[in-house]
Amino acid sequence: MPNLSQLYINGRWVDPEHKETLHVINPATETAIATLALAGVSDVDKAVQAARRAFASYSALSVAARLELLDSIIAEYRQRWDDMADAITQEMGSPVARARKAQTALGLVHLKSARQALETFAFERTDADVVLRHEPIGVCGLITPWNWPMNQVAAKVAPALAAGCTVVLKPSEESPLSAAVWTEILHTAGVPAGVFNLVHGQGALAGEAIASHPDIDMVSFTGSTRAGVAVAKAAAESVKRVCQELGGKSAAVVLPDADIATAVRTAIKGVMDNSGQSCNAPTRLLIPQDAMAEAVDVAKATAESLCVGDPQSTETALGPLVNGAQYRKVVGLIETGIREGATLVTGGVERPDGVGQGYYVKPTVFADVDNQMTIAREEIFGPVVCMIPYDTEDDAIRIANDTPYGLAAYVASEDPAHALAVARQLRAGQVSINFAYGKAEAPFGGYKQSGNGREKGVWGLQEYLEIKGVLGVADG
Repeated sequence: MPNLSQLYINGRWVDPEHKETLHVINPATETAIATLALAGVSDVDKAVQAARRAFASYSALSVAARLELLDSIIAEYRQRWDDMADAITQEMGSPVARARKAQTALGLVHLKSARQALETFAFERTDADVVLRHEPIGVCGLITPWNWPMNQVAAKVAPALAAGCTVVLKPSEESPLSAAVWTEILHTAGVPAGVFNLVHGQGALAGEAIASHPDIDMVSFTGSTRAGVAVAKAAAESVKRVCQELGGKSAAVVLPDADIATAVRTAIKGVMDNSGQSCNAPTRLLIPQDAMAEAVDVAKATAESLCVGDPQSTETALGPLVNGAQYRKVVGLIETGIREGATLVTGGVERPDGVGQGYYVKPTVFADVDNQMTIAREEIFGPVVCMIPYDTEDDAIRIANDTPYGLAAYVASEDPAHALAVARQLRAGQVSINFAYGKAEAPFGGYKQSGNGREKGVWGLQEYLEIKGVLGVADG
């Protein structure tokens, strides 16, 4: 078990001054597997001051030195692969196969992507008599969620280190095991003292302390829109940069010229992946009215074919939801969907067959959903799909854009030009044609209440850089 009784500050594990603790619950068994020490305001301040002291020397390192450090982290990450996957399965219920092949793998993807962006990025160039310099922004407070813990930790920490910034990371208190393994990896890889610091804690205390701290130059947050608003308000007084990747209610527009069965099957699996706990999941499935009967049959068969159960089994496709609060929220929204008149195609509020404990929810599909229903407006963050009929292409685009969110969208069509024409009209930060898998080099982030800023590749690196114009320099 990784160290959860201490915080990692200034290159060593230290006891927190704050004395509150929290049980870490395995969501598959509903039993406590560890006790987590939580940081208070003074602990956050210690971590920030360590990062501030380390910034001058670390930001002065050459690109070559930072590349060498990333190489060391990548090598050590590979060595700890099994430990990382096991931690993720225990803390948030990811099935073992997915924990290894997706959850843990994405951490490595972002490390390699940050390295590539660093290797090719022009930190300084001359334009006429102006020297344009990209410089590290400073001390960065990074607040990450539990649903894809290594995806989000690596997507923030790796480009911050590549840029020359120092870091205070507060992972979700629901996923502290993987964050502790990550910290051990960075320590063993030789990250200098103070450059990376880990504080466990709850958002209302440790998260607010990070967002409001005057010595933090930038805060990057991934989580709910509600929490993102709180972070932005806390950060406003010190006028720091705020980068946010927030909620989503993504539409998948299945056009009449699509292979309906393939598109529906792929969308359903895309939602059920990670037990529906993905902010960019295609949870609103928009189907031509005259193809709805076929689509419902395919959706029902696909959802019912997925194995729900023990995350330690290689046969399991869906594990539990992360905790009891999330379970109750999802079940409550399923009940709301039934009450508001949506047709329950499959799934529902009962536990899956053969499951006596754990926060499990059946893969659930609703048909005859109106876009104004609660289940079509709110981010459910569980294995629930809303099938919405449309009459015309313009109608589909209007429905897809009729949401306060704008993180992702999907278009299914056998005609690439047609799909691209529709994609151009969707108000979302990333649009996937025929459910193409996201690439590490593609920018990821949202429109509207899904946030601001972008992660991944060179776009993620730039979030951690300031641009400086030096005037009056002779050309050449």
